[in-house]
Amino acid sequence: MLRRIDLRQGLGNVRNMLPRAAIDVAAAVAAVAPLVDDVRKRGCPAVMEATEKFDGFRPASLRVPKEVIAAAVDALDPQVRAALLESIARTRIGHTAQVPTERVTQIAPGGTVTQRWVPVRRVGLYVPGGLAVYPSSVVMNVVPAQVAGVVGIAVTSPPQSSTGWPDATVLAACGLLGVTEVYAAGGAQAIAMLGYGAIDVDGTTIEPVDVVTGPGNVYVTAAKRLLRGIVAIDAEAGPTEIAILADEKADADHVAADLVSQAEHDPMAASVLITTSVTLANAVEDKVIDRVVRTRHRDRVTAALTGPQSAIVVVASLEDGIRVADAYAAEHLEIQTADAPVVARRIRNAGAIFVGRFSPVSLGDYCAGSNHVLPTAGCARFSSGLATTTFLKQMQVIEYSRDALAAVAGHVLALSAAENLPAHGEAVSARFPDGLPT
Repeated sequence: MLRRIDLRQGLGNVRNMLPRAAIDVAAAVAAVAPLVDDVRKRGCPAVMEATEKFDGFRPASLRVPKEVIAAAVDALDPQVRAALLESIARTRIGHTAQVPTERVTQIAPGGTVTQRWVPVRRVGLYVPGGLAVYPSSVVMNVVPAQVAGVVGIAVTSPPQSSTGWPDATVLAACGLLGVTEVYAAGGAQAIAMLGYGAIDVDGTTIEPVDVVTGPGNVYVTAAKRLLRGIVAIDAEAGPTEIAILADEKADADHVAADLVSQAEHDPMAASVLITTSVTLANAVEDKVIDRVVRTRHRDRVTAALTGPQSAIVVVASLEDGIRVADAYAAEHLEIQTADAPVVARRIRNAGAIFVGRFSPVSLGDYCAGSNHVLPTAGCARFSSGLATTTFLKQMQVIEYSRDALAAVAGHVLALSAAENLPAHGEAVSARFPDGLPT
């Protein structure tokens, strides 16, 4: 079922040899650009028309009434409620630890630079609602924004045909978190609505946001690319992915279960095993086949595991396995080897690392206290997952006394002259009309 890539004879240009989903974001940008521009110009009517076109019906309004959210909370299954509350509590603990502290640094006597962290004013959080619904993504987006101190939080998620509103469990998660500004809009039109703002059918203003976060399909990603610069975005998310670095000590059934669990998301999901053991590779393949025939979403899982984005990669040594893992830069990377904590410390590129046999990716999806909105498609080489700092701006506050400015004025004048910007130097010398102190 999983194709085999044998790298035991050498890695070569390993990044180009590894499996990866082929996603044409540029083509999607061209497809959604007219829609995004239409939302910019016409606002709510354009969002409504797109919803009718792509989802098959026209919602009564974009904003979900507060009583609908409250009813979703009241109807929530008690076990799901308890699980969501536990997820919220653990995620809040993990993200509170990320809050940076203000630091005042004395650069020279009388001269200080203060590093302040200021929350953005308003954020728009996208929660997918296609093949699966994701109340957990409500938690992962909302909690770090709340911890950062963001005042304005808007959540948007595709309406479901059964009710005309977003999924009831998604709405319940919003209610448990105290979020009442929720919109029934999905896809590129939802991202455009967040970025440009709109006027709802009842005349209520939907204010534009400063930051848009949350995973979505390729059209959501394309819209985020188009809006980048008008708003900040977390990342251009591609299909979800798992890589597992394992040796002969790994449990084949655990590895197989984790590969299948990630494939359950989407036919484009990537499941990759990197191993030094052909014996393990063979055993995992057998276990995967056994699990696939019994899993609920068999067709979806089969498509993902047999697609070009999934594979078993066999390497000659653990050193090579680490190199391959870093080259792949997985969204989720599991380490199932001897001395897994030591190996994990050597990894440079991964959205999140799950260490040892009792730290599966699905734990991180819900209740680890980490965040599951993570960089995909190799972007973990240069970017990070969603965090409290995603919603914070670093601001430098500079304060110099007269003597402190006088002490460095000569250097400012010399550099401004070297750059042929004399007015820069004059802005300093103007503060010393009797001449610089010597």
